[in-house]
Amino acid sequence: MDELAPEAFAALAAPAIDRVFAETMLATRSMGGRELSESFGGVSAVGYLIDLRTRLGAGEAVTPGQFAAIRRYGDLAKAREILAGQAERGMLSIAEDGTFRATDRGREFLAALVELHAKVTDTLWAGQPVARLADLAGRALAVAQDPATWAVTTDGHALSAVLPLPSLGTHTGATLLTGLGTLRYHRADAHAAAWQAAGLTAAGIVALPGHSAVRISVEAETNRGAAAPWRALTPAERLEFLAGLAALPGAPR
Repeated sequence: MDELAPEAFAALAAPAIDRVFAETMLATRSMGGRELSESFGGVSAVGYLIDLRTRLGAGEAVTPGQFAAIRRYGDLAKAREILAGQAERGMLSIAEDGTFRATDRGREFLAALVELHAKVTDTLWAGQPVARLADLAGRALAVAQDPATWAVTTDGHALSAVLPLPSLGTHTGATLLTGLGTLRYHRADAHAAAWQAAGLTAAGIVALPGHSAVRISVEAETNRGAAAPWRALTPAERLEFLAGLAALPGAPR
């Protein structure tokens, strides 16, 4: 199969996106993120605001079902306890039905986080074609945000918990970072749909050996489910996007 065809490219793009996103978020902690979190009460106060910063930053609410989909691999009861603690610290407000949104203080933190992401990416990615990569990612995201491209899951869609994306204005680096993080959720839902269709649980897929026939089948189905956004790019643009991601450093030089 042509490695630049959408399904095959989905497998190539995933680790590249994961690497850039994870390393840049980690670098953010050492470049002011730790201090920013502490000024608002620490990780125990802002953790889920960071995870759900796109939807909460856009002023939208997150439903219990969306939160459960985000936490499908973890202890949901414990996650809800942590969420309640963040509400007690004034960062979130939780309605009687479990729906929650950021408070004024929570949105103040999220606005500061956007500014920090802009500063960090400006520093880390200086000299890189960030605007071009943001444009390519944005075109893929436009497809990813269409529910018609969402894989059929039995536990809701994690992607819905991070949409819509807020406008980040002229912060091109922050826009790209946010876009990469959001694309990960489109694939995450495709992966969940694949292992659910195979009759597995979240714990079951985590424990499944990587070399097993079932695992290989699940990953192949994941790539099919995650392919739609990449059809927005030509093969040449897919290659350009992959090469551009490879050149983005995720840590200070």
